[in-house]
Amino acid sequence: MRVVIVTESYPPDVNGVAHCAHQTARHLAERGHDPLVVAPAAAPGGPGRTGECPGVRTVRIPSLPLPGYPQVRVALPSRRVAAALTAHRADLVHLAGPFVLGARGMAAAARLGIPAIAVYQTDLAGYARTYVGTGEAAAWRRLRAVYSAADRTLAPSGAAARDLRAHGVPRVRLWPRGVDTVRFHPAHRDGALRRALAPHGELIVGYVGRLAPEKRVGLLSEVCRLAGVRVVVVGDGPSGPHLAGALPGAVFTGPRTGPELARYFASLDVFVHTGPFETFCQTVQEAMASGVPVVAPAAGGPLDLVAHGRTGLLVPPDDAAALRDAVRALAASPARRAAYGAAGRAAVEGRTWTAVGDRLIGHYEDVLAARRTAVAA
Repeated sequence: MRVVIVTESYPPDVNGVAHCAHQTARHLAERGHDPLVVAPAAAPGGPGRTGECPGVRTVRIPSLPLPGYPQVRVALPSRRVAAALTAHRADLVHLAGPFVLGARGMAAAARLGIPAIAVYQTDLAGYARTYVGTGEAAAWRRLRAVYSAADRTLAPSGAAARDLRAHGVPRVRLWPRGVDTVRFHPAHRDGALRRALAPHGELIVGYVGRLAPEKRVGLLSEVCRLAGVRVVVVGDGPSGPHLAGALPGAVFTGPRTGPELARYFASLDVFVHTGPFETFCQTVQEAMASGVPVVAPAAGGPLDLVAHGRTGLLVPPDDAAALRDAVRALAASPARRAAYGAAGRAAVEGRTWTAVGDRLIGHYEDVLAARRTAVAA
């Protein structure tokens, strides 16, 4: 089938929306389908189109950086979205995290009578609350308008599905994310890297992800004060300069990708995620694939991923003391860490991108079949 993926972000961007869109395009091409990606243009002077799928054509829409957050690009109004759908003779439109560019893709699909699937990936209402202290209701009105126009909305977790339904979004189904269980693997644990990060043999507690206000990375301040613990922060973002002062003794590595990122994951003793607004939380899944026990907030996507007391520990959101106490408990028990890590690896071994990609194609086929039935009636 011919599928147009309209995504708010795409490589070389490093985030969940970009990665999922890339994996979707790759899987569709491998399965013999014909995907086309429509995405915002990368920043001028950046790494160009690094990370795009070989053999998958990409249409780039002119974009501008989001004020105050230049790592995020926002597509400008353009007729190229509708033109791309028409030229590709799309059977279906896949909207990845639709909000700006995706909303235009949804409108174009509706005008052209093309079925559309919308994939919910970002808690924009939570971001509005974090960044401006208001606007949560307005964000949900926007989300409801976009997603309600789709033939089907795919939520990555049970918590996300409940939020969508509670705010009036119809036709919601579950579609989780995959993980590369070959790249993220306990075998990539690196003794030399561990010695560089913790030269005195400290327990290595790591966070991987954006350094932004909604991620609440400052909650690790209490963990930094634990004796015999080294906090390692992998990633970048607008909160980086502030966090360097707020997390005494922490190691900031900057962004890491590919095999190097896999080495960092596998070399941790405990992985900690701090943000309460995750619709899924891919880094939790990558840590589990790496055989690392997880501490995460009992909110959003981690509720589906972390089995409390079996693969890791869930703590109340925004509670620095609870986070510290969970890390302290794992630090005191190497056997518990090993058991949680092994159970986490076993839990995600079947969640490959191939497996979830085939589930996605099943959603496509359901939507196309429903459209054919409606036309015939």
